Amino acid sequence: MNCISVEDVGKSYNENWLFKNINFGINQGDKVALIGKNGVGKSTFLRLLAKTEMPDTGEIVHNNSIKVIYLPQEPIIDNELTVWQIIFDENNPISKTVKEFELAQESLNFPENKMAELFEQMEINKAWDYENKVKETLAKLGITNLNQTASSLSGGQKRRLAIAAMLLRLPDVFILDEPTNHLDIEAIEWLENLLNGKNITLLLVSHDRYFIDKVCNKIIELDSSGLSTYKGNYSYYLEKKAERIQVALTEHAKTKQLMLKELEWMRRQPQARGTKSKSRIDSFYELKDKANIKLYSKKLELSIKGARQGSKILEFHHIEHSFNSVKLINDFSYIFKNKEKIGIIGKNGVGKSTLINIACKLIKPEKGTVTVGQTTSFGYFSQNSVPLNPEHRLLEDVREIADNILLSNGKTISAAQFLENFLFKREQHYTPIGKLSGGEKRRLQLLKILMKSPNFLIFDEPTNDFDIETLNVLEDFLVNFEGNIMVVSHDRYFLDKICDHIFAFENDGKITDFTGNYSDYLVQKSNEVVLSNDILKTKNKTVISTKDKINYKEKRKKTFKEKIEFETLTDEINKLENDKKNLESKLNSGNMPYNELNEISVEIEKITTLLSEKEMRWLELSEID
Repeated sequence: MNCISVEDVGKSYNENWLFKNINFGINQGDKVALIGKNGVGKSTFLRLLAKTEMPDTGEIVHNNSIKVIYLPQEPIIDNELTVWQIIFDENNPISKTVKEFELAQESLNFPENKMAELFEQMEINKAWDYENKVKETLAKLGITNLNQTASSLSGGQKRRLAIAAMLLRLPDVFILDEPTNHLDIEAIEWLENLLNGKNITLLLVSHDRYFIDKVCNKIIELDSSGLSTYKGNYSYYLEKKAERIQVALTEHAKTKQLMLKELEWMRRQPQARGTKSKSRIDSFYELKDKANIKLYSKKLELSIKGARQGSKILEFHHIEHSFNSVKLINDFSYIFKNKEKIGIIGKNGVGKSTLINIACKLIKPEKGTVTVGQTTSFGYFSQNSVPLNPEHRLLEDVREIADNILLSNGKTISAAQFLENFLFKREQHYTPIGKLSGGEKRRLQLLKILMKSPNFLIFDEPTNDFDIETLNVLEDFLVNFEGNIMVVSHDRYFLDKICDHIFAFENDGKITDFTGNYSDYLVQKSNEVVLSNDILKTKNKTVISTKDKINYKEKRKKTFKEKIEFETLTDEINKLENDKKNLESKLNSGNMPYNELNEISVEIEKITTLLSEKEMRWLELSEID
């Protein structure tokens, strides 16, 4: 079934076309990733598809039987409303039906025919377990206090709340603009699994290549020449794009050769010009236009000479730090070695940014010491944009740092040339910074950091504001960077390509140092789980039965103490089973606050563990006369 049709669509700004003559369709079950450079109009294209903005040419048609939900990069949320009010919005037909049904149940004189209609609506909207779905979804996205107002949430929490509100509307088609921004790895993996469902149809813009690879079955690339479609995941797209580029380059070379032959024919003696074929002359000019097409635009070039690094780089000695009585870092020590590239992972709010702020001495730890080597020069690319003077011209802002920059190959280039390396064209150099796009400002921030020739680069979520092509260039630069790197990121592809160490934030402020990249770390954790399960199985088998042990126990009688223990265990097991049953009933009632549900879940887990231990001991004693 066709869900959305795009016919000859075009959009322009300030008399310049972003794109035009776009034809495209989304069918039920399609999972499409839209990729392209910053500035080509990806977010604009999503807004057109969501009908929050109108095209200048062409038409976009939605199937009348489907519900389309759009998640922008910066969702608009009413700060005065609570989390609960935002989720149970009157505009959400499911929550509206749930409210009406609850009110009807409370009414003593509610008409039977109306109640039957509400029952039917509850069935249609699959709303019977809606409240539990709300709590589960919010918990997965790290939002636990449903009564707090949106004004008390961080920017990242607001985005996660917007994702939850979107998911709980159960749309037929998702249109998502950078859905993984501000999500930790655990939440991204949960969202991946959810969007991977067979009945999900979506179009998304994302820089997260693992996310695209796992979720999407079609890639569309938007550039100045239009829209190119690749049926497959991101890995397939890379393979086929490389083939397409090679074919295009070969064809372009042939066109140039043919154009040179035709040019020789055109330059023959003027007196013969009048007898030349008009069609051949016209063909020559068409050929000339094709030969002069610039197939691929200039790429970002990163190359700087870092400052010399001494033997002492950065040392953490027994660092401890808390926030609002929560232990973020607990007795962490580490001595950095030359050229180490360390990735920092963990859930949102566990203290990752705190650790790098302590490293840069922007925060003083409550306990412990931080020692920075005399030759260590930090370059800190923060999660938040550094304030820039909007009145400054681009070139004069850069020249305040240096007029000339030393490259890694030993050559020196001017500030203007360095700007061009960062894809700021000559005609932009005297543009006020206030007129730059958000992505251009972040690129300028990176440029200014690298101009200072740091030998220890620190990145806090660097992948949020760059397109995939820029990320590829940045990754290549960092792989070959001669200094140290410490990076906080939720981008698993980025971590795998850059890092040779992982600092993993565990529970209670514990930080585990793991040698290897993120995928290596996952394999290690998986092996630990398997090993733990194997040990548990072995332990249970040993406790429950082996022939030799049974024979041994048959040879002796229970002691008086064991008899008393055996009788007591029976009563204790019965009590624990009743307690567990009562707690499970409360848990399944669906009418308790989230914090109480969480406490009950923890208590059930404790009882289950204790019950298992006592049952094992009961079995052991039951085999003795």
